[in-house]
This record gives sequence, C-alpha cells and structure tokens, in this order.
Amino acid sequence: MELAVTNNIIAKISALRTNSSVQQFNTLLRFGIMLVVISCRGGVVNAQEKPRVNINLATSDLKIDGLLNEEQWHSANAIQNLTQSEPHSGQQPSYKTTVTVLADHHALYFGIECQDSESPVTFSKQRDADLTDQDHIRMVIDPFLDGRSGYIFAVNPSGARYDALVQPGGETENANWDGIWEAATHISENGWSLEIRLPIETLSFKKGLTSWYFNIQRRIQRLQEIDRWASASPDYQLGQTSLAGFLDNIPDFDLGLGLSVRPAGIVGGGVPELDRDAEYTADASLDVFKKIGPNLLGSLTINTDFAETEVDARRVNLTRFPLFFPEKRTFFLEGSDIFDFGLGLSETIVPFFSRRIGLVEGQEVPLDVGVKLNGRVGRTNVGFLSIRTGEEDNIAPSTNLGVLRVKQNIFSESSAGFITTLGDPIGRDGSWLFGTDFTFQTSKFRGDKNFLVGVWGLLTDRDDLPDPQKALGFKIDYPNDLWDMALSYRWIDDDFDPSLGFVERNAVQLWDLSIVYSPRPGWKYVRQMFHEFEVEYITDLHNEWQNYSVFMAPINWRLESGDRFEFNVYPHGENLEEPFEISDGVIIQPDRYHWIRYRLEFESASKRRLAGQLTWWFGSFYDGTLDQYIALGTWNPVPLLTIELNSEYDDAKLQAGDFIQKLYGTRVRFNFSPDMQLSSFLQYDSESNSFGTNTRFRWTFHPQGDLFVIYNHNLVDLHDHWIKESNRLEVKLQYTFRK
Repeated sequence: MELAVTNNIIAKISALRTNSSVQQFNTLLRFGIMLVVISCRGGVVNAQEKPRVNINLATSDLKIDGLLNEEQWHSANAIQNLTQSEPHSGQQPSYKTTVTVLADHHALYFGIECQDSESPVTFSKQRDADLTDQDHIRMVIDPFLDGRSGYIFAVNPSGARYDALVQPGGETENANWDGIWEAATHISENGWSLEIRLPIETLSFKKGLTSWYFNIQRRIQRLQEIDRWASASPDYQLGQTSLAGFLDNIPDFDLGLGLSVRPAGIVGGGVPELDRDAEYTADASLDVFKKIGPNLLGSLTINTDFAETEVDARRVNLTRFPLFFPEKRTFFLEGSDIFDFGLGLSETIVPFFSRRIGLVEGQEVPLDVGVKLNGRVGRTNVGFLSIRTGEEDNIAPSTNLGVLRVKQNIFSESSAGFITTLGDPIGRDGSWLFGTDFTFQTSKFRGDKNFLVGVWGLLTDRDDLPDPQKALGFKIDYPNDLWDMALSYRWIDDDFDPSLGFVERNAVQLWDLSIVYSPRPGWKYVRQMFHEFEVEYITDLHNEWQNYSVFMAPINWRLESGDRFEFNVYPHGENLEEPFEISDGVIIQPDRYHWIRYRLEFESASKRRLAGQLTWWFGSFYDGTLDQYIALGTWNPVPLLTIELNSEYDDAKLQAGDFIQKLYGTRVRFNFSPDMQLSSFLQYDSESNSFGTNTRFRWTFHPQGDLFVIYNHNLVDLHDHWIKESNRLEVKLQYTFRK
C-alpha cells in the first residue's frame, strides 16, 4: 500500500513534463519519499533520564523589577545544580546560580539569582544585542516536546533582551525573531538577579502536555565560563532541545480568544532620489494573529510596511556571484524555522527566500494583503503563506505568491518533508517549485556524539525556462567539540532559477570537505586550538573544473583571556571562461588562474570596554596581488554609549589595472534603557561613491507597544562634489491588543 502511494505521487509529478531532468529528480524524490514512509514507522523520543524541575503556582502578582524580594521566589522548588560546560566540562561552577519557575494561567515567570564576587561584564542595553561576550543568562523552551524546535531568551545584567527561534538541528538560531516579553535585572555586591515574565500568547505550544523541554545556561564572561543545567558538554548546543531537561507541572494556560490585533500608523516624507521633488505619505497597516488552538497560528497582514527594519550593512564583493542578505521583517520571521529546508544549504540554495516578496532589485513593492499559517499538529510541522503584491510602475506587476512547507518529525531527532512554491514576483508565468528533504540526526552517535545525514532535491519550472530544472545534494556532518567534520555535495542545473528562492550560482557541481580538530591542551594561557582544513571543489555539469579553494588554519588559538590569534593559508584556483569586471574598468580576461592568499588575524577579548579585531589578507590574486585590511572595533566608554566601527581597505594590483576599494561604517548607540535606544548607522563605500546614514529611535513604551522614528539620508559624490541623493523621515506607532 505504501509503495503504491509513493509511486502515485511520483507519477503525478513526472506527468508535468517527461525529460531527463524530471527523471533524475524522481530518483532522489523516490528515495526521499521512501525514507519518509519507512521512517514514519520508526521509534519514539528517547526516554533517557533527564533533570526535571517543577513549575510552582504564582500565588500573587509579581512585580518584574529584578529584585526577587517576593516570598514565593524563595519558598518554591528551584534549580541549583548547574554544571560547567566550559572550560572544565563536568566540574562545579565557580559561582552558584539559582533558577525558580512560577506560572499562573496567563504567563511563565523566571526568577534567577547569579552569585558573584566581582562586578559582571555588561555593556549592552539594546534589544537583540549580541550577548555572547558579556555575562548573561540564556534559556531555551521547547513547548512541543519534539526536540527540534524552540524559543531562546537571553538577558544580560544591564537588562538587554535577546530572543530567537531555534533553527533545525539546534546548532544555529534565527535572531531576527522578536516576541513580546518582559525582563528586569538588579546588580548587587553579591552578584546580579533577573526576573522574566513570558506571556503565554508569545508561544505556540502543544495542548495537553504536562512537561516541556527546558534548558538554561549562564555565561561568566571574565572567566570565559559557561554553566548549564542539562547536557553540560561542549559537544552540545543549548538549542539542541532533545538534550534539554524537563519543565514539569505545566498548567492549563488560558489563551482567551487567542487573538492579537496590531494596528500601525506611519507618516513620512522626503526626497526619494536625485532631481525629484519631496514626497509625503501617511498610511496605516494592520496585522491580525489568531491562535487556532495553542499550536497553530494564523496571521493576516494588510497594507504591510517595514519602516522599522534596519538597513542592510554594505559589503565588498570581489566575486562574480550575488551576496546573501538575511530577512529582517517581522511578518516573515514568525514561524520562519518551519520553512527552513535541507541540511547544510545555508546561503548557497534557499528554495524559499522571503526577501523575494516585497523587494525587487532593491526596490520596495507594495504588499496589499497576506495570510500565513504556521505551527505543529502532532509530529507534523506546517507552514503556509499566500501574498498579494501590488503593482509598482516599471518594477513589477500585481501578482499572487504562495508557499507550502510540510515537515514530519521522525525518530527522536530526525525529519522529512516537502516544500512547494507558486508564483513569480515580477509576473513571469508558469512558475512553480517542488522539493523534498530528509535529515537523519542523532546526539547519541558512538554513545554521546552528534551525527547528521541529509539528502534533498528541488525541481522548478517556468514558461521562460527550456525544461524543468533540478538541484539536489547531500551532507554528512559530525559536529562535535574535538572533531568537527563534514562532507557535502550539490548539483545545480544550468537554468535552475526558482522565482521565490535564492541561488548563488548554477550549472555547477559543488563538493565541500571540512575537518576541524580542536584540542584543549590544558596549558596555562591557551583555552583551545582550532586546526582547520577545508576543501571546496566546483565543476561544471560535465566535470570540468571551475573553482577550487583549500582553507588551512595551522594556527587558530583562543586564549584563556578571551583573546584569539590566527594564521591562514588559502590556495585558490579559477577557470574563468568569460571576462569578469571585478571593479569599474578593471576586467579580468578568461584564463586559468591559480593563486595563494594568506591571513593574519588578531581579536581582543570583548570583555574589555575597548575591543576589536584586526585582519590582514595578503598574497597573490588572479594575475596580480591583493592586500585587504579589515578593522572591527567596539568601544563602551559608559553604559549609556556604544560605538562600533568597521572598515575595509582593498588594494589590488592586476595586469588589467589597479583598483582600491574602501568601505567604512560606524554605528553609534545611545542606550537610555533596555526599552529606549537611539542608534545611527553611517556607511560609505568607494564603489558607489555614496555615503548613507540610517538613524533609528525605538521606544518600547509598553511590552505590546513601540514607537519608531527613522531618518535615512544619502549623499553621492558627483565629480568631487557631494550632493544629497535622497532622504526620508518616518514615524511609526504600533500597539498589539490581545484578547
């Protein structure tokens, strides 16, 4: 019966068009679907012994002020047995950490006391700051108990809040997601304490569970120490929720109507481009979120705007291929982990890349209306998105776009599923994509090691393509602390161009082998060494080589102080078949090129108020030489102020001509409080001869309400004379009403 169903699915897809591309794709598709069918018979979640903690009932209102002075914090059961993960795995922490969890029918409350004999290392106050190099508390919650998904929350002693979605596999996370929650901290002579209120409406969860996966860890920055509650091994990441402990005694939460309504108003004006008059606008948008049960979220967006989204950082591109910029828009980030596809694709191939919606060649396109459904039903993950975009003169017509992603959890940590998309942002007819993927994952390989194997395949077509085009591949991954090894392969057809996806390059086969040996020598000043070896070999579809690179790090040492220094050797080769304009007027001619790059890099410990990184790339480049000087720095003179600097200076001397490219950027932040920040991001690059500023004020006047004031100003250098290219001031107010 199962074989008949499998063959019927394949027959329907094959009937779309019969040719070699479809036949080759069907081979992988048959394998993937068979794995889904067979594997869905397989086991249950590993029931090994894990630490547990009970949620205690909150008997009265709690004031979220970080003081932990209510009696119920001290009379409840608490976690008091964190274990060192780094630097001495399995040993007792240097200082005690106590974690208490309370709940009522509307929210979870976390009270955490961090003992310490010295002042904590803490600089940031802004929302979603990178807290990895400061003292902080970090926790993960998996309310579906599926061991593959979850929410991450982190807070530093200054009260800066960070949140993210766990990405499949648990090794990475999507930090662009923002939830509604509160946190407050208090620093004393004995350490620091933290209180968190997490409204249950912020989470999706499986109804009827009495336990959730939960884990928590503490970073003591000056000691470079990480203490964790469950699975305190450097082989494991906090986001691997299958290795977490249990949060027991989950109450019967009251979701009410499960309805959130977020209206927003925006007014703005400015000069859109050179030689244009000022334009002024006033508009409104509406987002509606409805819980369809506790584990599914339906969303409706009308006249969506993204005024509050920070601009992309400029980057130097010395390759022939497009750069990948991540999604930052709130509507597309909710449930984005469900749409992730395939093991190890990262930024090379993304079958659904949401930046294709509402952005065409860097120009905004109106989003008239959109609906989305995301969540989990049993062991099945579902994501559905349908968007109607408006017409934008000379850019794109009005069009309908759709995406469906279904992923089934199998075994204890593995998954299999499919994705399909319909529609084209610029109105090309007949556009569709279908793909299937299977990932086997275990954290019990050879007893206690991580091991993953993934296979995937994609098929796309459009009226302007000669035939259906395919991409397929696999990855074998052994990501552990001492040895981190991976082998991957990708085949991408000549005209593989998914309308709603991202493809770095096509008509290629890509092989990638990486081996990292990371011993901890136990020396007085050296924490860990990273000996890296990575080979990338790229051919065309007829096995003729196009590119190769061999990255080697004979020295990459992280010191006990937190400082790091590295030396790299990086041979390259490129079989250039067409001329390549690497810089304005500098054209590299077709030929076979071989060169070797070297890198020296030093990074100072970010526990210091002034920290940074210096990098020097040097050596041959194509038929000449290239020196690259990169400097990054952060200065925190006082808690109110943070200044970030980045610069890159590239000096190339080639037979086709010399060129210099410069990129400078700085971000100045005024951190008035964790709920109020003013930042200005200034960027200049010599390639476009333009200077731009993005100034952004955000005031979270209520956990459910935000005020944004954004000012963008761009100058361009025309004939050694700076003139205003564009500017715009926007004010946006939004508030979420929950019922």
